[in-house]
Amino acid sequence: MKCVFCKKTVEKGKGTRLVKKEGKVLDFCSSKCEKNMLKLKRNPQKKKWSRKVEE
Repeated sequence: MKCVFCKKTVEKGKGTRLVKKEGKVLDFCSSKCEKNMLKLKRNPQKKKWSRKVEE
């Protein structure tokens, strides 16, 4: 699985998974990524340390 914020690969048994009411699953590699996305509402494309992966 990949972190939804920084696109880093998360090993099995590591990281945090959040399931929203509507059923969307968010996987995070660290609390840094989780806080930046949920609490601070930052855009990962504007952060230098997050990987910019085109999908």
